[in-house]
Amino acid sequence: MQEINYIAIEGVIGAGKTSLAKRLAERLKANFVFEEFEKNPFLESFYNDRKRYAFQTQMFFLINRYEQQKTLNQRDLFNDFIVSDYIFEKDKIFAYLNLEDEELKLYESIFPLLARDLPQPDLVVFLQSSVDRLLFNIKRRGRKFEKNITRSYIGELSEAYNNFFFKYNNTPLLIVNTTEIDFVKRDKDFDELFHQIFREDRGFIEYFNPAP
Repeated sequence: MQEINYIAIEGVIGAGKTSLAKRLAERLKANFVFEEFEKNPFLESFYNDRKRYAFQTQMFFLINRYEQQKTLNQRDLFNDFIVSDYIFEKDKIFAYLNLEDEELKLYESIFPLLARDLPQPDLVVFLQSSVDRLLFNIKRRGRKFEKNITRSYIGELSEAYNNFFFKYNNTPLLIVNTTEIDFVKRDKDFDELFHQIFREDRGFIEYFNPAP
């Protein structure tokens, strides 16, 4: 199996990707790269009016993610591991879900120019969860700009993520059903997931469905 030095965690809003990435980074003493969503000045407006603010929100995220990801080409010599709470390709999930035809054409002309020089993770961990659990997690953390997220939007986003990762084969992939586990509050759940990530006999694409 390929040596794992760069791990990226992915999932729908509320899946716990940042929480898992933080715990992994702490255990591995890794360089932690987290998505700076709070810097996007259009995000709260987007959740209030998706159609009106989709393009501004998307382009801000695209450029911000690119600027952050390109720094990974200069690996930290004092850290053996990098853990990120997103992959650059996930930007397309939101673009295809939210942009109109002409906006999408412009986006598609820009995205490959930025993506071609960025490093790929050694492993992507996709946290898959039910819509009810995602909404519960979003409500529990209580971020102001997320208060207007609708159930229908989370449902659309969840379906879009599932379709994206059903076809994904750019890197090794571990899909984890997280609906019934809590890797933040239960050490046993985190330890079991940690073992799955670094299991030597893990295949290129695997699905992990832990017992609740």
